[in-house]
Amino acid sequence: MAGVAYETIAEVDDAGVLRVLVAALRGYGFHPLQRDDSGPFALDASIGRGFPVEVPEPEAKDARVLAASLLADMAGRKSAI
Repeated sequence: MAGVAYETIAEVDDAGVLRVLVAALRGYGFHPLQRDDSGPFALDASIGRGFPVEVPEPEAKDARVLAASLLADMAGRKSAI
């Protein structure tokens, strides 16, 4: 989405959670900015800043609610392994 401003709706510490959250947001029709979990964004996570999850500003309000719900759900689940 060229020319659109993006807004950070969440920060996550785990690259796996980032990938799941981005996929879920896309599945619900949002357009999160695709980040690679290597390079400068990985460095941010390694120093405690986390990976930003960004969506276009017009989607931010609704995407933030969904992301918070998904993250809460993921945090509440225990691994079956």
